[in-house]
This record gives sequence, structure tokens and C-alpha cells, in this order.
Amino acid sequence: MAKKSQSQGELTKDTRIAALVGKELFLQTEYTNQLKDILEKAHGEVAVFRFDGLSAQLADVLDECRTFGLMAQYKLVIVDQADQIVKDDNRPLMERYAQSPCDSATLVLRCEKWHAGKLDDMILQHGAIKLCEAQSPAMAAAWAVKRCEKRHNATIEKAAAEALVSRTGSELARLDMELAKLAAAVTTAPGKPANITMQTVADMVGLTREEEAWVIQDTLLSGNAAASIGHVRMILDNSRKDANVPLSWACLDLARKLHAAAQGTKQGMNTWAMGGKLKLWPESRKEGILNAAKRTDPAKLAGLLRDAVTMDYKQKSGGGDPDRLMELLALRFSQVLERR
Repeated sequence: MAKKSQSQGELTKDTRIAALVGKELFLQTEYTNQLKDILEKAHGEVAVFRFDGLSAQLADVLDECRTFGLMAQYKLVIVDQADQIVKDDNRPLMERYAQSPCDSATLVLRCEKWHAGKLDDMILQHGAIKLCEAQSPAMAAAWAVKRCEKRHNATIEKAAAEALVSRTGSELARLDMELAKLAAAVTTAPGKPANITMQTVADMVGLTREEEAWVIQDTLLSGNAAASIGHVRMILDNSRKDANVPLSWACLDLARKLHAAAQGTKQGMNTWAMGGKLKLWPESRKEGILNAAKRTDPAKLAGLLRDAVTMDYKQKSGGGDPDRLMELLALRFSQVLERR
């Protein structure tokens, strides 16, 4: 579908055709269930029929929509990978149906991509087009806060939601599963909402080895030499596979962001705009990077970036013991970022 900034239309009892477009399957399922609940309240029992757009014939799909149901008076007809069935010679057939859809059925077209055209306006005359795009970390964290209260009878602190997304990623299905687990673990009195805190997330949601390497950035920002070297040592000792590569990338990424933030601050860039441009995430780390960039001489941060690049090159070219190089780089961070 031609890129639209937002969904169009609403899912109601009068929806006769809907397109759910995007890669986030969880949202496609949520919208489908929401529509089914609405239709059941309006029409009673609803018979559900599913088709695969890769193998089904469009004529069969539309015949199902038009045929009177034997078990239920109303039908919900779902087509997955619908972009494969609504194209080429099938497009005019779909357009004719969309102009006058059956009153006793709702057709739901689900797909990752959609080819925009006059069919879009026809759909909106009788239904809605909902975008089901993958969420950014910030959007996923905001979604988690709302979802937790709405579906899991619990609340989650904003910082805890950001930490959860940082550990699990932005896929909504996995986030929802983790929220259910966390809400169940902190449930108190019956009917009283539980509260999920940063500590709850830290205790119950583990990091993968690669994700753990990126958390080193928070420790490096402290400017504490003992803590930084100790954290590096812990990751290296506990890893079952080579952790030097993700560790090196995490350090190089932090040095680059610190240098860029210092340059942006020097040029008077807006803090909010700078955070978005440099993709500083989560919020707690963003604040640490910007504060460190403000208080540190830009020339020193430029030198730190050069050292990080050099260390990365030496690791890849056999220029020294990889573990020792990581410890030296952690020490270098503490020397530059040490609070005085």
C-alpha cells in the first residue's frame, strides 16, 4: 500500500470490508478479534472462514461472502497474504465487490504489503484500512504501559516498560507474553492492580548474551574504572561464546554517540532533536550520554572515539589479546568520563 501516515476508518458493526496491512501480526490478530467481538454483539453468532491468498481463488472467497450461512446468519471471511490474491486480473473483480459488499458478511484482507489504488477509497466507503506496522522502541514501550493496564490488571512504570523493550525487543506478541508473566508474578490482593517496577523487570526478564554486552554502555557512562572493568570481565567470563565482538561494537557505538552529542551540543542543537537523530535509547541511557557529552571536553571524546576504533581494529587483526584490549578500552572510558 502506498505509505500512509496512519490508519483510516473505524471498525464498527457496519464494517463490510477491512484491510489490515503491515508486518506486525499481533496487531492484525488484535484488530481481527476486535472486529469479531463487535460483529457478534450486533449479529449474534458469527461464522469464521479463512483463506490463504497464495492458494485460494478470489472467486471462491467472494462466493463465500455472498453465500448464505447454514450455521450462522453472519460471516467473517479472513484472507491472509491478501496482496497475492488482490492483484493483476483479480483487481477489477475485487473492486466490483468492494463497491457493493454483501450485507451478511465482513471481508478482512490481511497482508504485509498493499498496492494502493482506487480500491482504497472503495474499502473506506464500507469499512477501514488499519496499519499494523512494526513498532519503534518508544512506541512499543508506550503500548506496553497501556496494554498492561487494559489486559493484565496491572501497571508498569514508564522506565520499566523501556527496560522491558530494551531486553525483549519491540515485537508486541513477545512483549504481551512478558507482561502477562510479570503481572502474574507481582499480583497482590484480588482486584487490586499490581505494579511492575524496574526491579521486577531486572529480576525476571533475562538478557541474551548479545543484549548483555550492550548494557555495558550504562556502566561505562558512570566513569567508574573498577565498575567498568569488572562489568567487562563478568561478561567475558560468563559468556559461553565469544563476547568480544558485541562488546567491541557496544563500546564503539557509545564512543561515536558521545562524540556526536558533544559536537551537537557545541553547535547548539536541540537536545530532543539530537536524541532522535542519534537514536539514543533507552531514555535513561539517552540522558547519561547527553549529560556526559555536555560536561566532557569534545577533544577528549574525539580521542576516545579514535581509541575505540583502534581497539576494534586490533581485535579483528590479531593486534593483541582481545580480553585485555577490552579491559584497556573500559579503563580509557573511565579516564575520559570520570566525574571530578
